Amino acid sequence: MPTSLDPVTFEVLKNAFINTVDQMAEQILRTCYSFVIYSRDFSSALCDTEGNTVMQGTGDIAAHVGTLHYTAKAVIRQFEGDIHPGDVFIINDVYEGGSHFNDTRIIRPIYYHGELLGYAQANGHWADVGGATPGSFNVKALDHMGEGLRIPPTRLWSKDEFLEDVAYLIAKNTRNPRDIIGDMQAQAEATRVAEREIQRLCDKYGVETIKTAMAEVQDYVEELTRAKISSLPDGVWYTEDYIDQDPALGEGLIPVTMKMTISGDSVHYDLSESHASISSMLNAGFGGSFAGIVAGTKMQFPDIPLNSGFYRVVTADLGPLGSVVNADWPSPCAGFCSGPFEKIMSSVFEIWSDIQPDRAMACTFNLEYLLVGGRDGRESGNPNFMWYDWMMGGWGARNGADGYNASAAVFGVQYGTQPFEGQERLAPVLTSRHDLVPDSGGPGKFRGGLGAEKGGKLWASNNTVMSYCCDRERSVTWGLWGGLPSIPHGVWLNKGTDQQQYLGSIFAALPIKSGDEFTRPSAGGGGLGDALQRDIDAVLEDVIDGYVTIERAEKDYGVVIREVDPEIFEYAVDLEATAAARDYIRANRHAWMAKDPAEVSTEYQTGLINEMDCVRQYGVILDWGSGEVLPNTTDQFRAMLRRRTIVHWTDDPAIPYVLGTLTAEPAAV
Repeated sequence: MPTSLDPVTFEVLKNAFINTVDQMAEQILRTCYSFVIYSRDFSSALCDTEGNTVMQGTGDIAAHVGTLHYTAKAVIRQFEGDIHPGDVFIINDVYEGGSHFNDTRIIRPIYYHGELLGYAQANGHWADVGGATPGSFNVKALDHMGEGLRIPPTRLWSKDEFLEDVAYLIAKNTRNPRDIIGDMQAQAEATRVAEREIQRLCDKYGVETIKTAMAEVQDYVEELTRAKISSLPDGVWYTEDYIDQDPALGEGLIPVTMKMTISGDSVHYDLSESHASISSMLNAGFGGSFAGIVAGTKMQFPDIPLNSGFYRVVTADLGPLGSVVNADWPSPCAGFCSGPFEKIMSSVFEIWSDIQPDRAMACTFNLEYLLVGGRDGRESGNPNFMWYDWMMGGWGARNGADGYNASAAVFGVQYGTQPFEGQERLAPVLTSRHDLVPDSGGPGKFRGGLGAEKGGKLWASNNTVMSYCCDRERSVTWGLWGGLPSIPHGVWLNKGTDQQQYLGSIFAALPIKSGDEFTRPSAGGGGLGDALQRDIDAVLEDVIDGYVTIERAEKDYGVVIREVDPEIFEYAVDLEATAAARDYIRANRHAWMAKDPAEVSTEYQTGLINEMDCVRQYGVILDWGSGEVLPNTTDQFRAMLRRRTIVHWTDDPAIPYVLGTLTAEPAAV
């Protein structure tokens, strides 16, 4: 694209802005106090004088992008005319465009010889911001007051003077003030890095050149994005995904609807028909929902940098305030990342799979957090401890490849698995297991990636509670183009003992005691394409690798495998039995999907079938602890399977799958 800068200078400065933001990230990583932030739950941005994003970093969290310009603009509105060199501001406000209260942003104005050039912003996930539960994820919260400290735009440094009274007012309302002050200062120093780098560039190239470059890199991204979109056909696409439930309404899935329109060189998303806000923390403010749209769309164009130029092309209508994707004050939003955000990204992926089939991908596992907090009996004084854990899981199968095993969630693909040694040093929780889960990858012509199972055992503690933030216990991670679902999420307490208890996928402040063990799987990714069309040798290889069991190879793929010598991984396919098994499944699977849910429930309760049979063979959703049928949820889940899976099944194995099923508005369930 033409610019007023010469091409070499433009390219140098564009990459200098990227490098500046990445240097901010490195500063945070090396100086933070929190183990959560050290595990890379942070993002950075360089903004212009209006708060528009000039550049994001190369390793930012997907759920943060698309929100940082909102919080910069909120600070500018609040302090317009009263912003000075050396000032630093803090904000975590969901209702001003933030993601959730844990994501706390530090914002510094950048001056050069008295002229304001823009803002540097460092966002970090603080492990605790107060509220009723350790970690500030409170599923029982009826409003944001039960979730933790809401910080509107607030001055934290004034002309280089640290406002200790303000800082300690914030920190003392959390469970770990020392870490909060440390992270606060680490984030502030990261913004100082950006200030230093921009001032250095001004010294070298001149302030007017830098101001021009900040504007033109946004124009550059806009032009690149418009060129990509204009090469695609105009059209309208529809889809919807689901949050598991609204506790106040009883069982039944909560729809997040999406209509996407390509017109010329622009893309518009309409989520205005989504469900009203719900009585749990799985709501999203406008910032969190827009972030899902931006991140999902950006992943279709990986070669384009990300800044506010992208937002000129990709727009959204979230509908009126008061919905699950546009929550109004005081709706709780701590779990936005496991709720609407993840559903929005999955819906974006599905729609773009219809437009760019070569990049198609089935649903990916749901982000989850398990939080254990209490008093640490290993140390004198029994200080507070926080065991803040998230797991890797399976990504959806792709068109031409199996999904990735045990990878970070779409929430933030650079998320690190927290080192167990570090967790065990900081909290009295021992990791008892961490394994891939066989059969967790959704079956398909291409298999979903495998999830993981992690176990933790509590010891030397008192006054301890556990909370869990997840979803897709009922709206199970789905397949695409005939592919089958993965497995439900959910936590078990003392599994396999006489004290066994199924806790589900969302709960808060459950009392636990030393000696208790908690385990939970993460789902795998959904399958893509009809599982009966999967290459027989690929199924055999999966059995050899331990990814698929012999039993489910036959049930899900119709491939009959005999053990020859398992000790040396020698197995053989019975080709005649395989042909018969595949014919049998083709002849019966439509009828299985219409089977009476009560009969399925009885078979589950008596141990004849498991949860994989329920969701993959019968499309029935149960309370996985009691085995009780969830009738409304089952009806909705079966309707979803008809649209994403069953319509693509065919008796002719030569036909792969049907495209173009998303151009008609889905019928109401």
